Amino acid sequence: MVREGRKEAVSVKLDAAADKVLKVIDKSVAEQKGAYNVRYNGQPLCHGDSEHIKIRRKEDKQGIDVYIDKDAKGEQVHIPVVVSVSGMTDIVYNDFYVEPGAEVVIVAGCGIHNSGCDSARHDGIHAFHIGKGANVRYEEKHYGEGEGSGERILNPVTKIYMEEDSVFTLDTAQIRGVDSTVRETEVVMGAGARLQVTERLMTHDKQTAVSNMEVKMNGDGSSAQIISRSVAKGSSVQTFHPKAVGNAGCHAHIQCDSIIMDQAEVCSIPEINARHIDAQIIHEAAIGRINDEQLLKLRSLGLTEEEAEAVIIENFLQ
Repeated sequence: MVREGRKEAVSVKLDAAADKVLKVIDKSVAEQKGAYNVRYNGQPLCHGDSEHIKIRRKEDKQGIDVYIDKDAKGEQVHIPVVVSVSGMTDIVYNDFYVEPGAEVVIVAGCGIHNSGCDSARHDGIHAFHIGKGANVRYEEKHYGEGEGSGERILNPVTKIYMEEDSVFTLDTAQIRGVDSTVRETEVVMGAGARLQVTERLMTHDKQTAVSNMEVKMNGDGSSAQIISRSVAKGSSVQTFHPKAVGNAGCHAHIQCDSIIMDQAEVCSIPEINARHIDAQIIHEAAIGRINDEQLLKLRSLGLTEEEAEAVIIENFLQ
């Protein structure tokens, strides 16, 4: 992995399987010329700063502090994590400090390759401190693979603290291969803050997925839109529990849509809690099978049933 400009690296190199996983979760990181930090099997592999973004390792625990100054406009930060050792539990704490007025995209992919019989696990605990008027897009992609019988476990914790008039877009996707995940998300919003969440998830076989989210709208004029889309195959089990709390004059909309297949189970529990007379919060949830008419239409175009299902699922999760 070759980098231009200021960088820090260690002698550890990715093996072929880990390099493949890295390309799936963040294919652009190898060419990234801005700020980046690559973590591999519990250790920092390399990192680099940009003019307006500085990355510093924590001294008291595993993880990094990322400082994004007010002059960052349209810049990116890439912080992928790869685990390829069976039996490993990797826990990392990352904090992001975004100054008022900054505009940045943060890309955090996490992939596990497990070819052994013991579980491989990564817990990423991320906290975002978003200054007044800042605009942040956070993209998170999870992926698992490997021929071993050991589980691939990902348990992300995301805490977002938004000052007034800030904007935060959270786009998360679990592609495939993750046997167990428990996602905990907490958002605290100031006046005029805007939140957009899109969560996409697919499970198969005996996989389990739990997503708990609580959004506290504490400032007047704050707004949140939370969209969750999932596909459950095999005998997998999914549970979604998004909660919107209106502590001021605010607007929020929660939407959960799921496709259920085979012997899977999906539980959707959207919750709204208004604690102010001017809080306006809406929730809706829908779970159902693939539409037969859509299948027949695609089959009439020459696709097999399996190909038709794949097309429907891909478009549903976009």
